[in-house]
Amino acid sequence: MISLPDCPIDPVQVFPPDDLTCDAFLGGKLHLWQPRKGYRAGVDPVLLAATVPAQAGQRVLELGCGAGAASLCLGARVAGLSLTGVEVQPAYVDLARRNNASFEVVEADLADMPLALRQRQFDHVLANPPYFDRGASIASQDNARETAMGEQTPLAKWVEIAAKRLAPKGQAHFIHRAERLPDLILALPHDMGSIEVLPIAPRSGRAAELVILRARKSGRGAFRLCAPLVMHEGDVHLADGDSYVPAIRAVLRDGAALRF
Repeated sequence: MISLPDCPIDPVQVFPPDDLTCDAFLGGKLHLWQPRKGYRAGVDPVLLAATVPAQAGQRVLELGCGAGAASLCLGARVAGLSLTGVEVQPAYVDLARRNNASFEVVEADLADMPLALRQRQFDHVLANPPYFDRGASIASQDNARETAMGEQTPLAKWVEIAAKRLAPKGQAHFIHRAERLPDLILALPHDMGSIEVLPIAPRSGRAAELVILRARKSGRGAFRLCAPLVMHEGDVHLADGDSYVPAIRAVLRDGAALRF
């Protein structure tokens, strides 16, 4: 049976308690209900949230928010944000709402959002799109995990929708597999500029496996490829335990920002 006190709202109305875990993020500053099986947020949405330079009073939209990890990690670091999420899976919509009652979560396919949402603009739009093109990989047997990880809506559509929802000078933020970086860049509309890319490598001397890309609406800055962010200390994994470099440890344990 799950112990309830550390989590904001008891979600047993939808999920039996034994089907959920209450997980600590940011060193315990944030607790989220997640399904025990299926898609579960890991490090990636936390890193994405840490790179968003949001300020109090700004409006943030997350596409495909799941149980709310990225948005709520951002909200834990920057007070006074207006947070909105879009999620297609009803069970995750319910969890995201229950993880934070002030988090506005819209149940919709991102390619068919309600008119009221399509008429709004945001200072930041962030997304952790499904990583895997199922034309070249094997689908998960778990429906919820497959929806989160298997690309059904084309990546170009995610980029197009994010750009449309931005206010002038607003920023779009994506985390994705490194091999999909060309697709991300090619999908950016002509009015998205000031592109910055942060490669993320597991260890020193290893190729980047992930990238975080951000671009600004009507931005005029030159393309910027940042030095790789290395996740773990040492050249190889030697023992169980936390081997994160200090900058990553500060994000994951203290909720610190991550600078490009």
